[in-house]
Amino acid sequence: QVQLVEAGGGWVQAGGSLRLSCAASGRNVSSYAVGWFRQATGKERDVVAAISRSCDSTYYADSVKGRFTISRDTAKNAVYLQINSLKPEDTTVYYCAVVYRPGSYSYIGTANEEYDYWGQGTQVTVSS
Repeated sequence: QVQLVEAGGGWVQAGGSLRLSCAASGRNVSSYAVGWFRQATGKERDVVAAISRSCDSTYYADSVKGRFTISRDTAKNAVYLQINSLKPEDTTVYYCAVVYRPGSYSYIGTANEEYDYWGQGTQVTVSS
């Protein structure tokens, strides 16, 4: 089992940047495929970025391509989401999650129901 704690959210003006982090404990994040999700009030939780266990495959939602970058640091047992060129519509809570697929190093999950463990979320607020 793994525990996830997000950090790095906050308030930023449009056009600014943030780096979200997701610290894992209990098991190394290298054992999992990882995703970053966001959920606006009253809406479903949607994936914005995901990375495979081997890091050879990534996925980005169309709305964030070219602005968001997912990465992981196994030595620090953490995953990151670099967010650039922030827009007001990026305002919401961001969650990291992991999914365990033994033997599948290139697997990427793009649906929230595929994920096994979740963090508590970090709020990102972008002002215009």
